[in-house]
Amino acid sequence: MTPTAQTFPDSERALAGAQFADRYVLTTDGLALTAIGAAERVLGRTPRWVGRLMLLRNLAVRPFGLKTGPEPDVPPERRIGIFPLISQAPGRVVLGLDDLHLDFRILVEVNDLGAGRQEVAASTIVKTHNLLGRTYLAIIKPFHRIIVPAMLAQVLIKEG
Repeated sequence: MTPTAQTFPDSERALAGAQFADRYVLTTDGLALTAIGAAERVLGRTPRWVGRLMLLRNLAVRPFGLKTGPEPDVPPERRIGIFPLISQAPGRVVLGLDDLHLDFRILVEVNDLGAGRQEVAASTIVKTHNLLGRTYLAIIKPFHRIIVPAMLAQVLIKEG
């Protein structure tokens, strides 16, 4: 199954003042995932082509003082991939960070549909702070719309 785009229902509740939010969803069968397990499958590994794009991104934004990797003060057990874990509840994990140009949150949610099927959703919510943040968001949006569904599709890839 391919992830499908949906409208994010309430970005203000997820991140006050957010100007951008999106949501991608797919349905699984027989995986019995927790929200943490789904988040690890989505964000804990990166397709090679996404890794290359991130290297280019990091080179481009480094002169502007933007964050380019894991937060050094966040221990590995408090993050998934490079993203700090903000909160978790049954069926929902919130990751993200605040930077000088923008704040963002990634929500990974798992909803049981019955008969062994689950809906797994990945949402991104962004609040920009300044012209740099608005410019950055405008530049990365086309890439984001390709990368997030590809990352979400990893839920269906067996580990190992």
